[in-house]
Formats: sequence, C-alpha cells, structure tokens
Amino acid sequence: MDRLLKLFRALFWLCFIALTGLALSPATYLPPMDIFNWWDKAQHAVGYGTLMVTALFAYPNTSKLRLESFLGLHGCLIELLQYFSGYRFGDWQDAAADGVGVLLG
Repeated sequence: MDRLLKLFRALFWLCFIALTGLALSPATYLPPMDIFNWWDKAQHAVGYGTLMVTALFAYPNTSKLRLESFLGLHGCLIELLQYFSGYRFGDWQDAAADGVGVLLG
C-alpha cells in the first residue's frame, strides 16, 4: 500500500508541475497540440479534474475541502500570474473552469 501511495503522489506532483509549466509558458513555446483541439474551458476543467482525482488517491487522509481549496487557489494564482506576465492572458472564466474541474474530480 505504501508503494502505491508513493506512486500516486509522484503522479500527482508530475501532473501538477506539468500543468503549471504549460500554463506559465509563453504560448509561442508550447508544442502544437492538434490532438487536444478542444474548447479552452474544457481543457482547463479536464486538467484540474485530473489533478483532483490524482490528489484524492495521493492524499487519502487529507480532507477533500483542503484539496479542493489548494487546487482552486492554484488555478486562480495561475490566471493571476498569466495576467501579469505580459505574454499570456489571465481569464476569470479559465479560473472558473479550473474550479469546475476540481469539483467534478
């Protein structure tokens, strides 16, 4: 069980770092994602839903409210950092889509 927990935690942090890196990278440096040609808000919801599901498995003894709060604040912080970056656009609707993903996860 301990080994499985470590695997889920590694998976969570890998997803967390990847999502954060992609969200803060200048759009011109992002790889083309023809396979993920979905509506932008759906991408946000799927990304944060995935984070929430992996967080629930990685930290089973942590309250769901705490995990939801952490990931919800992370989504808002990402949008705020994008807004002030000068090369990305922060959007409150993206933050809301992140929150929807967290709640669905």
